[in-house]
Amino acid sequence: MLEIRGLLASKIILVGALLALPAQAGAFDLSGAWASGADQCGQIFRKNGSRVTFARDSEIHGAGFIADGKQLRGRAARCTVKSKNEVSGTVNLLAACATDIMLGSVQFSLKVVDDNKITRFFPGMEGMEVNYYRCAL
Repeated sequence: MLEIRGLLASKIILVGALLALPAQAGAFDLSGAWASGADQCGQIFRKNGSRVTFARDSEIHGAGFIADGKQLRGRAARCTVKSKNEVSGTVNLLAACATDIMLGSVQFSLKVVDDNKITRFFPGMEGMEVNYYRCAL
């Protein structure tokens, strides 16, 4: 009888510990301005008060995007993230995107290198990838 109580108590403690863990433990925070070169941040983005925008002629200096909640903004497109899945340092996003002339769904696959560097890769296109660096503005 004593063994059963000990086993039951250990199971209750294990379940309690699992329930106490945050639901999004380890989830990567994509928020912020991201540039294709860490040294290009000042040429691609401008900060107006608390809002980050694209600098004039930013496309000459490199690529970039701004992530704010479920919104992703590029120089020519605005996207709303519809679903997000993160497995082993890879973040897969499905987004509804709009440009001046088109609407469509886009899949983004990102490999998290560290908190301030990600690599976008294109499944099915071996060797095609773009690095992005989080800008401190």
